[in-house]
Amino acid sequence: MYTTINFKSKKALKEAIAKGEKVTVFQPNDMFGNGSPTTGRVSLEGPHYPAPHCWYASATLENGFVVKVS
Repeated sequence: MYTTINFKSKKALKEAIAKGEKVTVFQPNDMFGNGSPTTGRVSLEGPHYPAPHCWYASATLENGFVVKVS
C-alpha cells in the first residue's frame, strides 16, 4: 500500500504523523475492488511507482487515518 502523500522517506512519514497531519492509504491497481482498510495494521512502501521503493513500514490505521508508524 501507499500513503496518499508521496513521502520520499519513512522518516518524513513519521514526522508528518507526529505533527498531526491526516495521512490516508490506498492500494494502487486494486483489481478486486476491495478498497482500502480503515482500521488495523497495514504494510506501506514508498516512494510511489515508478520511483524505486527505498522504504517500507508497518502502520496502524484508525478511522481511515495513519496514527502510528513502525
